[in-house]
Amino acid sequence: MRYVCLVYGEEQSLYALTPEGSAKLDADSLAYDRSLDQQGKLIIAQALQSVKTSKSVRRRNGKRLVTDGPFAETKEQLLGFVMIEAETLDEALEIAGDIPLAELGTIEVRAIYDIPGS
Repeated sequence: MRYVCLVYGEEQSLYALTPEGSAKLDADSLAYDRSLDQQGKLIIAQALQSVKTSKSVRRRNGKRLVTDGPFAETKEQLLGFVMIEAETLDEALEIAGDIPLAELGTIEVRAIYDIPGS
């Protein structure tokens, strides 16, 4: 079954890292992705740019509404995602728990919904 591991955290905690700490986090993340790939568990992993560059889109009464960033009251931001293949939810949770950014934030694990007839 496919799962997406949504990586949440406070961008400020990333900016607070020393250059060495940031480089180590990047290297650890890439190494973990390579490890998952070698095990046949990784589908895709991506880090996201700052929420300062994001836009939110809604459609209301047929009109498209575009606003800057995520909801203002959001304390943590979506920093990236890792899509994996796992046999069980327990395996997916184990994989998510080893994502290096789990030390700084939260990893939300969700099964992919297969649309009937697709």
